[in-house]
Amino acid sequence: MSEIAGHPGATAVVNESYSFACMRCGHGWEQSYEIEHHIDGDGREFVQYVVDGQVVPSPLSRPACANCDHHVVRIMRAGRVASARDAAHQQHRTPPAGPVKAPAAGGEEPGEAHHWHLADLLHVFQRKAS
Repeated sequence: MSEIAGHPGATAVVNESYSFACMRCGHGWEQSYEIEHHIDGDGREFVQYVVDGQVVPSPLSRPACANCDHHVVRIMRAGRVASARDAAHQQHRTPPAGPVKAPAAGGEEPGEAHHWHLADLLHVFQRKAS
């Protein structure tokens, strides 16, 4: 089999990206990998994960959080961290300030003021005469 230019010994190179989320501290990140396919001296296939020219452990084996070094990390398809950040940013937008018109109480005309009396509030506690 022929080698891939720039990847000594590699028979194929695949680019993969993953999203990660730490289940301990909530840190999220994304990483892209070059996955080099090789054949060893005995004819068995193996892969190497490469980031910025450095061979790194498989992100699927035991990823560690870059923030807290915890190993309970969720692995997702690429783009999930960015989409979650976008959704969180949109959820925390503050609505515009200003006066809010309260709905009219049942049976009242809009603009008609209702004056509450203590008896209006206590009638639910009154016993019916037998």
